Amino acid sequence: LTGVLDDCLCDIESIDDFNTFKIFPKIQKLQERDYFRYYKVNLKRPCPFWADDGHCSIKDCHVEPCPESKIPVGIKAGSSNKYSKAANNSKELEDCEQANKLGAVNSTLSNQSKEAFIDWARYDDSQDHFCELDDERSPDAQYVDLLLNPERYTGYKGPSAWRVWNSIYEENCFKPRSVYRPLNPLAPSRGGDDGESFYTWLEGLCLEKRVFYKLISGLHASINLHLCANYLLEETWGKPRWGPNVKEFTRRFDPMETKGEGPRRLKNLYFLYLIELRALSKVAPYFERSVVDLYTGNGHEDAESKALLLDIFRDTKSFRMHFDEKSMFAGDKKGAKSLKEEFRLHFKNISRIMDCVGCDKCRLWGKLQTQGLGTALKILFSEKEIQSLPENSPSKGFQLTRQEIVALVNAFGRLSTSIKELQNFKVLLQKTR
Repeated sequence: LTGVLDDCLCDIESIDDFNTFKIFPKIQKLQERDYFRYYKVNLKRPCPFWADDGHCSIKDCHVEPCPESKIPVGIKAGSSNKYSKAANNSKELEDCEQANKLGAVNSTLSNQSKEAFIDWARYDDSQDHFCELDDERSPDAQYVDLLLNPERYTGYKGPSAWRVWNSIYEENCFKPRSVYRPLNPLAPSRGGDDGESFYTWLEGLCLEKRVFYKLISGLHASINLHLCANYLLEETWGKPRWGPNVKEFTRRFDPMETKGEGPRRLKNLYFLYLIELRALSKVAPYFERSVVDLYTGNGHEDAESKALLLDIFRDTKSFRMHFDEKSMFAGDKKGAKSLKEEFRLHFKNISRIMDCVGCDKCRLWGKLQTQGLGTALKILFSEKEIQSLPENSPSKGFQLTRQEIVALVNAFGRLSTSIKELQNFKVLLQKTR
């Protein structure tokens, strides 16, 4: 892959260099820190769209939850919006006062009214979310140590895995059913089309809908790259050996084997990288405030984590060729608002489809990367709110939960890894020729 990406003025070589020498080493370090390695997730939510196929029984599909004793005290005790010690103390007082106020009212409310209040609060909270968020208070939600449950090829494949991606593309990418995606095994044979009608349709879309498709395709390409780079090569005496599988990479991305589709998918990966990079540069002011502490309970560790995160933000701002999201939703106000809401609801639906993934490890990483991208979109469409944040108090207009922060950083870390792995495959392919 070389040259300029469509829909933005950026070339692939610049992204490769920037990622390899600036971003990748730092984001790897950040992901190892306690604040970012523990992610709370509910892997038992039922699939809302079709009857469950049953879970993958392959042992590598299993996710090992983290015992409560291993979770840092600041993460375990904190609610989703508690970042710092000071915030914890003031929040407890607020909660106490609120409970006293509600106590007087609650005795006169019927259960039905109480439920309505809870629904309203949940509705208000969800208005700026692009993802269906897991309820962290659910007894089924568990902390997972991401470092001990790495994303890799587990053997989960076939109709169940295909149905998830097919549902994402067919029902959520603004595509009419009469237009068939290239290499879609469920599409009827169409002779020598090779996807031309699909790309004619895609070029005819407005920028926003074209971007939406590219984001999903880029996420799919990134996940496929992780599976090719971390493949079960052999198992000797019960000891698995994981590593890059060149044959699998070629099958999924080679121009000849994919009829030109592979390079397009990889270009969409770069496009997604630029979108999430842009979100990181935009959200920097949120984290630069003294009120945000990345609180785990270990003061020294927390200060180091924040310093490293701010260092990464400085790098993201130094990149000269960002995607310009101002061109999106820039039409008449009414039309733009309606399109943005459609965009948000489509993406929210995709986050719900991730509960249909049959392999727990694939579901964990699918949910995390989808939530990370959803958080990036939330940031890009909240620029005014971020710019007007108060310095020394939590913001009412724009908030990120700890879950969103962890997902944002780890999802971008996965994209950074994908681009690094792509460089490794280039070297391996040269050696095999």
